[in-house]
This record gives sequence, C-alpha cells and structure tokens, in this order.
Amino acid sequence: MSDHSSAEPDAAAPQPPAGGLRKRSTDGSLPSAQKRDLQRPASPEPLPISVYDNHTHLEFEDGFEQLDPAESLARAEAVGVRGVVQVGTDLETSRWSAQMAAADPRVLAAVALHPNEAPRLAERGLLCEHLSEISRLAAQPRVRAVGETGLDFFRTGEDGREAQLESFEAHIDIAKANGIALQIHDRDAHDDVVATLLRVGAPERTVFHCFSGDVELAKICAEHGWYLSFAGTSTFKNAPALREAMRVAPSSRILVETDAPFLTPEPFRGRPNAPYLLPHTVRRMAETLEQPLDEVCALLVENTERVYGSWQMEPETR
Repeated sequence: MSDHSSAEPDAAAPQPPAGGLRKRSTDGSLPSAQKRDLQRPASPEPLPISVYDNHTHLEFEDGFEQLDPAESLARAEAVGVRGVVQVGTDLETSRWSAQMAAADPRVLAAVALHPNEAPRLAERGLLCEHLSEISRLAAQPRVRAVGETGLDFFRTGEDGREAQLESFEAHIDIAKANGIALQIHDRDAHDDVVATLLRVGAPERTVFHCFSGDVELAKICAEHGWYLSFAGTSTFKNAPALREAMRVAPSSRILVETDAPFLTPEPFRGRPNAPYLLPHTVRRMAETLEQPLDEVCALLVENTERVYGSWQMEPETR
C-alpha cells in the first residue's frame, strides 16, 4: 500500500471535488429515517493484503459523522482497502466520479445513467443527449468502466422498460467502443439482463454489481466469463443463496464491493457504510469459500486489476 501523505502537492494537478454532492435518503426498505442507527461503525481489523472496493459512491453523505471523500479513502487505506471504483449514476455523479479519479491515485471511475434514470430522461427527450455525454466521459483514461447500467424492474414498470433497454444497449456499446468494463445493475431482471447481453454481445469484462442471483445465474456467468461482485448483502443472515452462488462461481471471476453508503455488512446492517468496512465482507467471503484470508485477498486483487487495470497514475506529458 503506497503512502500518499508523503507526496508533495502539485499546484497544477487536478484537485478532487468537494464531497457532499448527495445526501442519502431513506429507501423503501425502512419505515423512517429515525429507525436507522446513524452511528458510523468503528474501523475493523486491517486485512493482511490490501484489496480494492470495486463499486462505491463517495459522493453520498450519510450518518451523524460525515466523511468527505479524502477522509473516507484514508480510513479505507488504514484497514487494507488500497483503492476504489467510484461509480456514477447520472451525468452529475458521472462527471464528479471522473474528476475524482483524475485527482486521486486511489480512485478509478465508472460512468453511466442508472436504469431508473432512463425512463425519466426519455420522457423529457434527453436520453440520447445524456448518453452522448456518458460516451465522452468514458473515453477519459481513468474512467475504466461503464456503470452502473442495466435493468431494474423493481422500481420501473412496464411503461419504462423500453427506455431501460435502449439505455442498457447503448451503455454496452459505449463500453465495447472504449475497451473498458461494464458494471451491471440487475434487480428483478435476471433473465432480461442475460438475454440482452447475449443478443447484443457482452463486453470482454462484464461485472454483475452487487450480485443478487442464485446458483443458476452464477453458472450462467461462469459459462460466459462474466464477473460476480459480492457486496455486504452476502453477509446477511437471510442470504444463503448468495453464499451458495459464491461457492460455485469460478475463483477467477469473484470481486468484492461495498456499494457504500448502502448495504452495510453484518454485524452493522442498516448503519452508514463506507469503503473502510469492506474487510467485514472479505472475511465472510473467506469463511464461505473455506480459504485462508490472505489467499482470498490476493485473489481479489488479481481479479480486480484484471477487470479495471492499474490504479497507478500515469505521469503527465508536458
């Protein structure tokens, strides 16, 4: 793990954007904000080998103790999370993510329009315009994925599915045109996501973000060389199917993420999440796979770098 604190600041280098772009709102799974425990959990014991959080949202504020992006990254480094993929879900957060990646060597970016954004944009006649901007952002050197994109039939009804499919197919094309990974959001839409990938042609590196499928979907991913990214949901007591899917997935296709500030792993489910809590999920993965923790960490590093490349900043040419 490199020591970023010793480097002298470069006045000409890009500066990271300020945090607090969004505040987390209570979602439909919680009756009210007052019923969430908003205390931020303490830092876990550091991992023996530093890994990557391949899907997080640093732009969100959550909980009583606010962490700006730099603080969040520093706290993550201290427990063995060497870098993150900061993920956009609309133009504002995608631009912010690309700026963050350009400014901080611990960050790579993913840019996209979330599937639930697509119907709203289509109704306003803005979908094509916003997709064009995502395509432009995807060409930046530290943008290494298009995502999160995909299909979400939980919050979008039949009338929005056409726009979601149009957007998803466009994102697939953008990822392939730029030779970068695709991060898929798949909620209540497994069959349609798979059918779309097979019909259009999946990018070489395709990741099911916050994998939510069962053994059958894990086997389909294995057959096509797609990656399964496991979040805090895989630690939940009511998620044995996710752990079974993890066991049948090829070891070379497993990734890990926080999806922070959401999906905080056990034993802190419902509390504010951040990349520094990733070790809880990694340790549970090692238990599920019945492998030594250091071997699982090394495996996750190898897989993540295969998907997204190196986090190292390339020297600027002058």
